[in-house]
Amino acid sequence: MEAFGSGLMRVMIFGCGYSGQAVADAFKAEGAWVSGTVRTAEKALELVSKDIKAFIFDGSPFSQELLAELKETTHLVQSIPPGREGDPLLKLVTGQLAMLCPKLEWIGYLSTVGVYGDRGGGWVTEETPGSPIQGRSIERVDTEDAWAVEAAGVPIASLRLAGIYGPGRNAFVNLTRGTARRIIKKDQVFNRIRVEDIGGAALFLGTRRLGGIYNVTDDEPGPAQDVITEAARLMGIEPPPEQDFETADMTPMARSFYSANKRVSNAKIRAAGFEFRFPNYRMSLAEMWSENRWRG
Repeated sequence: MEAFGSGLMRVMIFGCGYSGQAVADAFKAEGAWVSGTVRTAEKALELVSKDIKAFIFDGSPFSQELLAELKETTHLVQSIPPGREGDPLLKLVTGQLAMLCPKLEWIGYLSTVGVYGDRGGGWVTEETPGSPIQGRSIERVDTEDAWAVEAAGVPIASLRLAGIYGPGRNAFVNLTRGTARRIIKKDQVFNRIRVEDIGGAALFLGTRRLGGIYNVTDDEPGPAQDVITEAARLMGIEPPPEQDFETADMTPMARSFYSANKRVSNAKIRAAGFEFRFPNYRMSLAEMWSENRWRG
């Protein structure tokens, strides 16, 4: 597929890790030229093996090779989360994005549904004001706003992602490793998103030059323990015992994930015409298990 109104799509993905590589796969399947950044030479070799042109980027000034690639970039995807000093890419492009990327036609920013904070299990849409309760989500809101300003006429889509899973990162892997836990917190629900649907959503929005905020999440928010139970059923094993959230031994980071309870609607991106390949965890787990793709 060619980008609308132009020639070959040239995609640059900053932070070409688990989600970034899914975005790369989606664009490559449509004939795009895809490049990506990683932090180490070892990771760069991994990208090259997947037919992705690799650049090493750790927040330092752009190399001459990376600057040359940016000159040709039509689609820019930012998947690097902000740190204590903000977005490392935004710091380098502020005020000069148009000069650095003169052919730029679309920007995709991978954000998080964490920006909505805790809604007591209620539904949220893209119109729901952000009220993040964790530092990393507060940084996301600020970064979304900063990118919207910097885009200066280039359509920019913020993809607010739910809990990411897929081949290599899923309940089957956790059960096999013995790390799966069924933590029970009354009325707690989460949304999740299969990683391939992140790639598909980025491709959909990017080829159509769609900007704005989009929730990229499954149809069915539900308790985390139900996913573990279903995966165990498919494997033909007993699920781990239930553990009460209040008394379970958990790291502060793990416990923090349970501090926000909400149901996230994906109606906006569906209304735009996007169809999820994996709209709920049951059919997604069944596909990974039956196709033996769960190991990654």
